[in-house]
Amino acid sequence: MAQAAEAKKRGKTKDGGAGSMGRDDLMRAYRDMLRIRRFEEKAGQLYGMGLIGGFCHLYIGQEAVVVGMQMALSDGDEVITSYRDHGHMIACGMDPKGVMAELTGRSGGYSHGKGGSMHMFSKEKNFFGGHGIVGAQVSLGTGLAFSNWYRGNDRVCLTYFGEGASNQGQVFESFNLAALMKLPVVFVIENNKYGMGTSVERASASRDLSKNGAPWGIAGAQVDGMDVTAVRDAAEVAVAACRAGKGPYLLEVKTYRYRGHSMSDPGKYRTREEVQKMRSERDCIEGARHKLEALGVEEAEFKRLDDEVKRIVQEAADFAQQSPEPDPKELWTDILVEG
Repeated sequence: MAQAAEAKKRGKTKDGGAGSMGRDDLMRAYRDMLRIRRFEEKAGQLYGMGLIGGFCHLYIGQEAVVVGMQMALSDGDEVITSYRDHGHMIACGMDPKGVMAELTGRSGGYSHGKGGSMHMFSKEKNFFGGHGIVGAQVSLGTGLAFSNWYRGNDRVCLTYFGEGASNQGQVFESFNLAALMKLPVVFVIENNKYGMGTSVERASASRDLSKNGAPWGIAGAQVDGMDVTAVRDAAEVAVAACRAGKGPYLLEVKTYRYRGHSMSDPGKYRTREEVQKMRSERDCIEGARHKLEALGVEEAEFKRLDDEVKRIVQEAADFAQQSPEPDPKELWTDILVEG
């Protein structure tokens, strides 16, 4: 009975296959995606005002990827990603106030204002960081999975990277080790079609990145990254395989970023029409909203959610601007761990 109730809650069909999300799960996914979207829009505003320095890579358009993946995780599972990381932090449950304060380099940030956009962590939420070196986090994520294998627990590590990093040498080295030891790691390629200013078609001879692990016998699948239900369903299969000792697993999640590679990128390598077409026809948040409307959710509920999310994001922005600059003494903290 308990299993049947859980299957119903998670939107499973009777034969155990993945079906449509139930209303509660879809509403939660919608809220989480909306919170990431509004947070990133606010971050873009603060960057334009000169309150965020350095690099800043926004996640606008890709929200369904991290929200869908996160829905398949259990307590104790780990997440590691690249520099496009704010959305991952919010999805992991990190406090938007601490994330925004770090973006603005304030002492109230997760790294006390020293890490900025690309380098913040949360041990409490098992978020092992955004990382600025392209592809480097893949080896680190494999190491996290190794630690779980070594300890004999059933934890799984989600290791995210982009299509631009997918042909890095250390990525293939990580595939080899993970496959050799059957490590519990889900490699997630967030294929948003453009690495910096180069399309994936010009940079990769592989036209199906989910098969990049095939030489090592790594199972893989392509996923519609603009559909949060499809991502959640694929994530559950991949995570279950890893938890059962059948890992690793590779998912190519095909998504799209609406903004430039970073805030300094004008995005002239693609047309406005291409971006607008994705926004109007494939937006992940609007897609979830249409499904919820079909399930009977009314306009007043969407308005309430939007107001709630805007309040949370504005409070985060206010907290960041009111938080003091780091004390100069912080230059000497968090640089050495004595064993």
